[in-house]
Amino acid sequence: MKWIFSFFLFTSIVIQSQNLPEGFSYVKDIDPTILRELRYCNHNNFVGIPVNGYNDDVLITSTLTAKALKKVQAELTKKGYSLKVFDAYRPQTAVNHFVKWARVINDTLMKQQYYPNLNKRHLFKLGYIATKSGHSRGSSVDLTIVNIKTGKELDMGSPYDFFGVSSHITFQKLTKNQKINRSLLQKSMKKFGFRPYKNEWWHFTLRNEPFPNTYFDFPIK
Repeated sequence: MKWIFSFFLFTSIVIQSQNLPEGFSYVKDIDPTILRELRYCNHNNFVGIPVNGYNDDVLITSTLTAKALKKVQAELTKKGYSLKVFDAYRPQTAVNHFVKWARVINDTLMKQQYYPNLNKRHLFKLGYIATKSGHSRGSSVDLTIVNIKTGKELDMGSPYDFFGVSSHITFQKLTKNQKINRSLLQKSMKKFGFRPYKNEWWHFTLRNEPFPNTYFDFPIK
């Protein structure tokens, strides 16, 4: 009976994993110390429900991106910090879910938390929602920094995925500490080959990404 139980346990683990496309890796296989909280796996996101394509709380990126993140993590760890990733590879199925949600104007369940000052009908025009996402190319990541000792995220002046000017990397109405925290994140990521996105302090893409013109749609599991 013990052998049978072990066999089925092993089988269930195998079923949950998948063979990733060549050039992709699970981040945990490159650096298991990087923290994660895939927001689109649960209800704590701007849609308010788990997003299609996110079947498990696992981080997938291009292998080159995972190796670059490992270098960032090593430097931050020396200072008592850790990366915490909110989103990495994003299947096109999930992007389609966002587009469908954005077109249902009266679905404003998470408005107060994520876009209190915006009319939902303007999310496309303002660039917050698009039919294609760099995340689907496998080399973009959304992340922040955590204090290892306290386990708390550093104060960046606005929440992750907040639609508004306070999330722009040039936003100046921040406290001294918030500016220091943002600067630490920006400098750490740039040093190891990532370029920032001007409207989201949390969003970075690997320079010379390996799949610049390919949008993938395999599930996250």
